[in-house]
Amino acid sequence: MILRILNLVVIGALILAAAYVYRIKFDSTVQAERLAKIRGEVRRERDVIAALRATWSELENPARIEALAKRHLPLKQIAPIQFDQLNQLPERPPQLVKPDSADPIGEVIENLEEEPASVTGSIWPPVPTPQAGNPAQAAPPATNSGASKDIEAPAAKSGRLDR
Repeated sequence: MILRILNLVVIGALILAAAYVYRIKFDSTVQAERLAKIRGEVRRERDVIAALRATWSELENPARIEALAKRHLPLKQIAPIQFDQLNQLPERPPQLVKPDSADPIGEVIENLEEEPASVTGSIWPPVPTPQAGNPAQAAPPATNSGASKDIEAPAAKSGRLDR
């Protein structure tokens, strides 16, 4: 009788072990399918990233950007007279807003109507030398009333282009 009970217990243990092994095998199969799916998604994402990188390199191509700039932007060539040394730059423009102002935007709007104390802007084009007998060719009129006498152009050579 004990042998019979022992045989039934061993058969039951074998059935439970087989069920547990089958469950482990089934879980590993599900995990393998999930891993294959994730690897496929990663491969697709890498392909998309490669395509986006190719598109980006095409979009940032300097020749393409230059062609678009020429077509859509009204840019002018830089003239050699637009460059100057830093010590020739004008003084810093006046501060439009006091640091302790309660309403800085309102103060800027009020100050827009006033004339600024200093003038900044582009360098005057080179003045052609007046030829003998042609006094009509002269330097442009100086509009900078506060400028020193040694600066001939009103917009003390900031390198900016007037538009």
